[in-house]
Amino acid sequence: MTNRRRIGLFACAFLATAIPRPVGAHCDTLEGPVARDARAALEARDVALVLKWVRAVDEEEVRGVFAQTLAARGGGEAARAVADRLFLETVVRLHRAGEGAPFEGLRPAGVVDPAAREADEALEGASVDALARRITDAVERAIRERFARVRDTREHAGESVEKGRAFVAAYVDYVHHVERLWHDAAGVHPGEEGPRAPERHH
Repeated sequence: MTNRRRIGLFACAFLATAIPRPVGAHCDTLEGPVARDARAALEARDVALVLKWVRAVDEEEVRGVFAQTLAARGGGEAARAVADRLFLETVVRLHRAGEGAPFEGLRPAGVVDPAAREADEALEGASVDALARRITDAVERAIRERFARVRDTREHAGESVEKGRAFVAAYVDYVHHVERLWHDAAGVHPGEEGPRAPERHH
């Protein structure tokens, strides 16, 4: 396996470790896929369109709020807006609970994580090639930058305690960064059972 292909295995981990992002990715936003399907369910009067986003154990609650929302929609625009919002919040909250994530309310449109947006756009375009290349390039760049920092600081580590500590800081950052990418790419973390990280090939 070439170095570039091996680095490519780290691409999925880059979304989680190398891009600063707001908590909640985009499933808790008004333009996210959960809210989008919730609105579609209301317009079609078909709750099945959104049930895929929640656990089976939460389905009864979703169906109950859905029925209440449809009934409240007949009370005028104000009642409709309030009822729709409650339904969206219910579905998103239960979806987040299924992920083990907190829910602090629906976030407005326009705050979607760029990484999540590009992942969705790749799906819409039916091709992941451009996204994979962009992430792979970013992962490689981040590794090379940390590697260069360690190499440079190591050359002067013996000159003083301060320079020695600068080397250690760079080394720890480099190793931990690679460990996170490696374990995420392999789908398993230390102490867990699962697939091993990719073997080295020449």
